[in-house]
Amino acid sequence: MSVNQKLFDFIAASPSCFHVVRSAAARLEECGFTSLSEAQNWDLIPGGKYYVTRNQSSILAFAIPEDKPAGFMMCASHSDSPTFKIKEHPESESAGVYVKLSTERYGGMLCSTWLDRPLSVAGRAVVRDGSKIVSRLIHIDRDLLMIPNVAIHMMRNANDGMSYNANVDMFPLYGESSAKGSFRSLIADAAGVKEDDLLSMDVFLCCRMPGTVWGAKNEFISSPKLDDLQCAFSSLEAFAAAKPHGAIPLLAIMDNEEVGSTSKQGAASTFLYDTLSRITEALGMDYRRAVAQSFLVSADNAHAVHPNHPEFSDANHRVKMNGGIVIKHNANQKYTTDAISQAIFASVCASADVPVQYFANRSDMMGGSTLGNIANTQVSLNTVDIGLAQLAMHSSYETAGAKDTEYMITALTKFFSSALTMNADGEYEII
Repeated sequence: MSVNQKLFDFIAASPSCFHVVRSAAARLEECGFTSLSEAQNWDLIPGGKYYVTRNQSSILAFAIPEDKPAGFMMCASHSDSPTFKIKEHPESESAGVYVKLSTERYGGMLCSTWLDRPLSVAGRAVVRDGSKIVSRLIHIDRDLLMIPNVAIHMMRNANDGMSYNANVDMFPLYGESSAKGSFRSLIADAAGVKEDDLLSMDVFLCCRMPGTVWGAKNEFISSPKLDDLQCAFSSLEAFAAAKPHGAIPLLAIMDNEEVGSTSKQGAASTFLYDTLSRITEALGMDYRRAVAQSFLVSADNAHAVHPNHPEFSDANHRVKMNGGIVIKHNANQKYTTDAISQAIFASVCASADVPVQYFANRSDMMGGSTLGNIANTQVSLNTVDIGLAQLAMHSSYETAGAKDTEYMITALTKFFSSALTMNADGEYEII
């Protein structure tokens, strides 16, 4: 099976952030990793392979080498993507003949791309199971919803630029009026319980369109959620293939990046710090010395130069799909890359024979931030921001290069198999 088909299969199995973590955990267990609980003691041993989750939507995994490690080689991506969250009481009647669902925006999506596409819902249901409260993942795996456009005959200015009202234009059509009162029952059925035992839910819209390879020479891929599941998948596959020595490779897939990461499971939480502290304590390592000889790759996709609007890219920092790893820079620390972290990571890519390219926004255009600078507020260490070049970021259906997933896997496999030694502040060796 091609690497792109594996990517598409991973995305199809991961219609929500909760499913991303379940997919990652299943892949790790195939590779012999053991699940840990934050509420239990951790007995860690050399050669052991472990993972831990928080909120079912963030996951950290690490492998302890047989030789004594000096620090950590870490890569972080995110499990969430811009979408719409279903409200607690979502059903409303419309025009006397329809039932639609009330939603609210999650993250900064391109609203127009959600119109006239087959949609469904996925997430988790929290249910009563005897005396216990239990979370169950749900995915209504069929075409269930649609957000219809208004016909051009009724909105003559539709092609002159649209402004979308999230409380008017973006509610999905669920059914005819006879469907009134059935949505909670649908979720309960998916969770395998009676409606009375459905206590609450975190449920989101998901695009039903499958991934595809296309272009004159099959040089492009398109799929939902390439931002950031292309990086999450690539880092997971690289982590599984790595041969660690001298450092502890650690994989992080974190939730809530699209809304600022300020949650108990996001990059601004204590999740990474807590996990590193527990590892170093269990292995008799000094936490501060270990972090000083550690490195973090913040992996989140980058903006490719646009075929119709190249003027939106900085003339000297245009990156292209199929051009390899993108190293991202921003003077105001939206991206954490500096001269040290660029040199270290670019050296890793060169040793893996993976091409790199460099991105910076136009000086008069603001860019978004990602996990690196936020994670550094909890665990301060050398960090580089990277990604893969893509078009239509935050669309419900995005486009990237067919070669780049392989490039990322190759580079990160080399990275996870390496170790960093700090000789002095500003002087490092990669082993």
